[in-house]
Amino acid sequence: MWLVLGCLVAGSVAAQSIRVKEIAAVQGVRSNQLTGYGLVVGLDGTGDQTTQMPYTAQSMSNYLQQLGLSLPAGASMQLKNVAAVLVTAQLPAFAQPGQAIDVTVASIGNAKSLRGGTLIATPLKGANGEIYALAQGNLLVGGAGASAGGSKVQINHLSAGRIPGGAQVERTVETSFALGDTIDLGLTADDFTTARRVADAINRSLGSGTAQAVDGRLVRLRAPADAHARVGFLAQVEEVRLEASVPTAKVIINARTGSIVMNQAVTLAACAVAHGNLSVSISSTPMVSQPNALSTGGQTVVTEKANIQISQDAGSLIKMDTAPQLADVVRVLNSLGATPQDLLAILQAIKAAGAMNAELEVI
Repeated sequence: MWLVLGCLVAGSVAAQSIRVKEIAAVQGVRSNQLTGYGLVVGLDGTGDQTTQMPYTAQSMSNYLQQLGLSLPAGASMQLKNVAAVLVTAQLPAFAQPGQAIDVTVASIGNAKSLRGGTLIATPLKGANGEIYALAQGNLLVGGAGASAGGSKVQINHLSAGRIPGGAQVERTVETSFALGDTIDLGLTADDFTTARRVADAINRSLGSGTAQAVDGRLVRLRAPADAHARVGFLAQVEEVRLEASVPTAKVIINARTGSIVMNQAVTLAACAVAHGNLSVSISSTPMVSQPNALSTGGQTVVTEKANIQISQDAGSLIKMDTAPQLADVVRVLNSLGATPQDLLAILQAIKAAGAMNAELEVI
């Protein structure tokens, strides 16, 4: 069975009413990526093997020195309950000191599991090397596993987990939100029609000259000078509704899963498709050859007898009528009865023949 998914299986490509906040965002107002190196302690013997991961023992030694505990010279720690991890988080826009954010913890060594572990205080840095948050807390790992006698059973992933609200913001990120006389809206997709419609809708709602489409992705707004008034101004802009433009016809092909997704703008012209299958089957049967009963020096030999069969299904030439709507496209493609891999090749051939007006994208 093969799968064809349509974004809108409708009888027409009627435009929809959408809000500005669903297709655009204020430029400069975004989240920032944070990362840090830390240690997870309290594991039940599932931590890093320090003989293979020496940096885990070195990190633990450095941490103990910060607490005022110095190890004797030449001492070697054999840790089983500690794992070296990388901690990542997203710092939201306008985050203030003291605000809690979620963090993700992932093992970078050979720890078998992080389940039941506790992350000790880990500074999280931005791309500029400055510390913006401090993470610490108990891990939530969605997997489970057990091993004994060389056998192992595992459900889901055990070497990564999350700490909800596990990091505290220590520093804010300055934005250009309150600077300048204008505010730029960045569209999620590069489309001149959408940019023009966004500007026209804002001007009709908030007054002529408020918005101007700079290019296919940028709409510039004339913003109030007062920073407090800008919040209310943008709240009004985000709720402005406009008629969505019909997207560019596109077919997304996933060669790994055999799934195909197409939007409502895809249409087909009349064409003919011949489809058939060729299969090759190879099987082998073990054969035993024994020497005669009175022979001397003979040996029993096992040989393989190969059987090769080639079968080819009869192919038929199928006429595909013009399909001006998505529902018609799905119906016509379903009539082929092709396998997922065959359907991928058929769609590429139809596009090459000029009978499909969509852009093919393979992921």
